[in-house]
Amino acid sequence: MTTNRTTEANGTSRYADVNGINLYYEAHGTGRPLILLHGGLGSSDVFGPILPALTERHRAIMVDLQGHGRTADIDRPIDVRLMADDIAALIDHLGLEKPDIVGYSLGGGVAFFTASKHPEKVGKLVMASAHINSDAMPAEMRAQQAQVSSAAVEFMKDTPMYELYQRVAPRPEDFGRLLDKIGESMKQDFDLSEEVRGLRVPTMLVCADADMAPASHYVEAFKLLDGGLRDGGWMGEGRPKGGHALAVLPGLTHYNVAVSPLFAAVVLDFLDGQQGSV
Repeated sequence: MTTNRTTEANGTSRYADVNGINLYYEAHGTGRPLILLHGGLGSSDVFGPILPALTERHRAIMVDLQGHGRTADIDRPIDVRLMADDIAALIDHLGLEKPDIVGYSLGGGVAFFTASKHPEKVGKLVMASAHINSDAMPAEMRAQQAQVSSAAVEFMKDTPMYELYQRVAPRPEDFGRLLDKIGESMKQDFDLSEEVRGLRVPTMLVCADADMAPASHYVEAFKLLDGGLRDGGWMGEGRPKGGHALAVLPGLTHYNVAVSPLFAAVVLDFLDGQQGSV
């Protein structure tokens, strides 16, 4: 899930000094602004396969989160709440007027807290493959995540994540440090149910039908947004009051959902169509 995209030929790449971090971002296309946030151990490159579709009508701003891709780490934990503040500060830095935010996996958590903590700065939210409580995953998956640390560097040297980091990171030697921080963050128990209930921006939850957490988890999360509780009605009068939506994408997994044309299609339908209207 890496690309060798030549940024200079297709868009602009810059750094923004926000919240004490030198945050890398790329801007592609024109139109309504759309911020894209990648998953853990990845970078903005992950969205390369769907970028042409997204930029037909949108200015896509792809960010490398703290310690990922071309953004060097700083002296603080990998915490979705802190990274959400980085995105809010980037919105101000760029002078964006309520951009939509699409986040995948770790980026889904960052996107969620950007919308939850700073609703006045966000248009619509797409939260993909990001579960809302730590009990959503099978016990064996949580056990695997608990083993993520710098001790795994040697085992990851043949992976796309390691190759990408070595190719683009300002300090390639920090990969082990990133593993330690990601591992520590994944050990934390959490339950975001109340924060989901309190969302004030139109939100679409997206998952693969074979995601890291079962599709039933996302259905239950959708219920917290007033979704799936009644017949939608002939005219959509029974749909969630906040303009929320749920998409379960067939034939996909946690690891390829963000590069799927299906993902691009449902995102654009939600952002540009009647879906997500309050």
